[in-house]
Amino acid sequence: MRGRRPKRNYNSLRLSMEMHQLTYFESVSRHLHFTRAAQELNVAQPSVSQQIRKLEHELGAPLFHRMKRHVTLTEAGKTFLPHARAVLQRLEEARLEVQELSGLRKGTLAVGAPPSVGTHLLPRALAAFSGRHPGILLSFREAGSRTLVALLEDGELDLAVVIQPIRHPALETHPLLEEELLLVVPRKHHLATEHGHQRVRISQLREEPFVLLREGAYDLRDQTLAACRRAGFEPRVALDGGEMDSMLRFVAAGIGLAILPAMVVSDLEATDSPVVLRRLQPRLTRALVIARRRDRYFSAAAREFTTVLEVTAEKGS
Repeated sequence: MRGRRPKRNYNSLRLSMEMHQLTYFESVSRHLHFTRAAQELNVAQPSVSQQIRKLEHELGAPLFHRMKRHVTLTEAGKTFLPHARAVLQRLEEARLEVQELSGLRKGTLAVGAPPSVGTHLLPRALAAFSGRHPGILLSFREAGSRTLVALLEDGELDLAVVIQPIRHPALETHPLLEEELLLVVPRKHHLATEHGHQRVRISQLREEPFVLLREGAYDLRDQTLAACRRAGFEPRVALDGGEMDSMLRFVAAGIGLAILPAMVVSDLEATDSPVVLRRLQPRLTRALVIARRRDRYFSAAAREFTTVLEVTAEKGS
């Protein structure tokens, strides 16, 4: 009959690919090796190969160039990979949302922070969170801000405390606290006795020996160097490569001076302390923020820990 359109068989157009095929494809794409992907997935290698072939049949194009020792993605494979990963990520997000209906009784949370924060602020926050939600498995990574940003980008962390400035298009940040950086000097040093409560000008440190933190692991090292250079001099380094937990001992021994965050030295106001704290002019501060990937699902556990962390920081400030 004129004007009558033939009925389309939509079932014949529907792809019959399954989620485990996407999982197998994503794993092989990362390893570029069927056997290693099978080991990661804990399945037999022939099963992985069979499911990939089925997926290729459904798509109507080969996804891999198969060679003797490894494979590479075809153009079709490169095109399909981001879509497969997006589907798998949405499925994981849906799974997490359903799990959270159980009221944070189970799940995982991966957190990162610089060493100074990991030593002083994070233990209290992690303990408070764990006490409220013992079913959440916590993991913690201590590293410099640059490393933490890379771990967030790779999806290995749910959130991290990092030091500003952080400029990364995939991340969003939320202010946590701003703290002062203080000069730490040996008790017998002339700066410990001459100035009292007056601030020490950074330009006065031109001839003083410095103890510096390890390069690459601590943002504080860069802040110390930058502050000295703004004051018109290159610091004289007496000891380079220290770790946060040893810096106070080096200063107390008289090796040099150090600039450290207030949270690290807040317990050193006692008169019998081997070191003395002095505020600097101009005032030095650092801003700590909570960072996470803006395109990843922010779980209830991550949201709850963020709240706990903010309360802990407020109490400690």
